Amino acid sequence: MKLKFLLVAVATLLACKQPEKPVIPARTSKTDTIKTGGNKLISVDGKYKVWTKKVGDGKIKVLLLHGGPGFSHDYMECFEDFLPKQGMEIYYYDQLGCGNSDVPADTSLWNIPRYVEEVEQVRKGLGLDNFYILGHSWGGLLAMEYLDKYQSHVKGAVFSNMTAGIKDFTDYSETLKSKLFTAKDKALYDSLDRRKAYSSPLYTDLLMNKLYSQVICRIPIAQWPEPLLRGFKKVNTTVYMQMQGVDEFHVTGNFKNWDFWSRLPNIKIPVLVLGGQYDEMNPASMKKEGRLLPDSRTYLCPEGSHMAMYDDQERYFNALTSFLKEVDAGTFKADQK
Repeated sequence: MKLKFLLVAVATLLACKQPEKPVIPARTSKTDTIKTGGNKLISVDGKYKVWTKKVGDGKIKVLLLHGGPGFSHDYMECFEDFLPKQGMEIYYYDQLGCGNSDVPADTSLWNIPRYVEEVEQVRKGLGLDNFYILGHSWGGLLAMEYLDKYQSHVKGAVFSNMTAGIKDFTDYSETLKSKLFTAKDKALYDSLDRRKAYSSPLYTDLLMNKLYSQVICRIPIAQWPEPLLRGFKKVNTTVYMQMQGVDEFHVTGNFKNWDFWSRLPNIKIPVLVLGGQYDEMNPASMKKEGRLLPDSRTYLCPEGSHMAMYDDQERYFNALTSFLKEVDAGTFKADQK
């Protein structure tokens, strides 16, 4: 009996010394935050989802509008190496039909006005106000149109590597072809162009090695950064061809008559016009763009092309981060007009 009593006593004592199980609070709408690495899907047009990703934390919040149309955010991933390290938040966003976002078959969706409304829905979905918007190439066109309607929500803007009119772009394209092609190259290009032989290896070689390697990214194509190569692989050609055309030098899509020159003075917030001296956009036209914006600064990267964020990287990001910091601190001074 004594042994039995002793065993019962020891068991009771051990049971009393067992650690209490932690109390897990019930989930509530205020405390239940599931970590997603900054990724978030946002509903647009009532039935589609577009992908966004937040990187970094800070007072300065920048929404990035990628180029294309039909490309994705991928080639802009180099921004992660610069802005977040200076206490800035960046938001990637794959436009509808691109990258990680839904890809509807409805081709009536691919037009400028609908994309403008999409950007506003994304802004609301991310809870952004008094933020910055940076549009690169087609994204710059989209940023201009967005500001024309929703400027009150934006503290500052960057028009990166974009002119304010498509005719200006196509006129300069002809100048570039004359400058960069030999007489033999030009004859071959024109012959292939007349036959619309755009899938020909000869046409691809001319486009990539004689034009794109000089005005899109001035790094040898074999050494192009991985995010840029990945971006080219993921392009939605349906969107691109419907809005732009078969390539950068054939603008036959639905924005071929786009012109924003007369509306530039209506953008009153601080703007940085950022480009490259070797850009496919006319450097003189980007300077003109800056002069027509009331509160702007223009900087053309001396070694940069259309992807100056890669081929003149330090200068590109120094100009960008300086602008953002100055506007946020209230010390920004525009160029003399």
